[in-house]
Amino acid sequence: MYRKEIKVLDCTVRDGGLMNGWHFPDKFVKDVYKACAASGIDYMEIGYISSEKAFSRKEVGPWRFCDDEDVRRIVGDNKTNLKLSAMADIGRIDPDDIKPRKESVLDMIRVACYVHQIDKAIFLAEHCLEKGYEATINLMAVSTVMERDLNEALDDVAKSKVPIFYLVDSFGSMYCEQIELLINKYKAALPDKTIGIHMHNNMQLAFSNTVTGIIHGCNMLDATLLGIGRGAGNCPLEVLLSFLKNPKFKLRPIYDIIQKQLIPLQKEIHWGYYIPYLITGSMNQHPRSAMKWMNGEDKDDLVGFYNHMLDQKDY
Repeated sequence: MYRKEIKVLDCTVRDGGLMNGWHFPDKFVKDVYKACAASGIDYMEIGYISSEKAFSRKEVGPWRFCDDEDVRRIVGDNKTNLKLSAMADIGRIDPDDIKPRKESVLDMIRVACYVHQIDKAIFLAEHCLEKGYEATINLMAVSTVMERDLNEALDDVAKSKVPIFYLVDSFGSMYCEQIELLINKYKAALPDKTIGIHMHNNMQLAFSNTVTGIIHGCNMLDATLLGIGRGAGNCPLEVLLSFLKNPKFKLRPIYDIIQKQLIPLQKEIHWGYYIPYLITGSMNQHPRSAMKWMNGEDKDDLVGFYNHMLDQKDY
């Protein structure tokens, strides 16, 4: 459980923002920041960096863009040991829009891509490294990737300068045996790189799959407060820290913000385990269908949603 190389990244605001369009009040974001810093978390992902060509500010909140002035309004110059991260989706950010690290309060840019975008992800991640940031590549929806395509992607990443590569269960569809298999595959292909893990909780396996990742050598661990995140949510941060038993991590600030901010927020945003999310996870499908159903008048018609998914042409 204790390994000095392990780093924990909180993505409460970034992944949780998928449930409310990143319309978090400043106080919420600031309280998350303070709790992460006080608890000894290594990284806090404060949102996405995006182009205004990709999203309208009338529809999404500031944490979809992470403009430097917005981030500084929350953290000042960040005179703490907590590092700040933002995620960049391929196709939703222009590389020239990313400031040099010396002009930004961010420490790391995580580049998210699908397998057919791996070349663009490598270019953007190396671009961020050249600008002075730490950088990762998060290959999304790996549960849908053909082995040949994954092998080619790993070969390309192995030749790159990008030091961290993430195993991401975007649909919350994988079991521990698949996690073990993929981590060993990643490690064999990328022996000089750090492997990270980002799990979703559609089948109540985000924590156990993260533990599988730890056992097999993942040293970058993603989690969120009370498991907030898209649909079924993510590995709960408080559960992960309790498991790690690293004395540098303090749980009291985590329980405090959960009590004061996350539990009240659950009355407004409904994330976590719900049957429609289970259904999409078990079918290895994107949770967007379940999220749409959960926001409709028939959200309690579980059989109706199951039948709806069975009727989809892509299943």
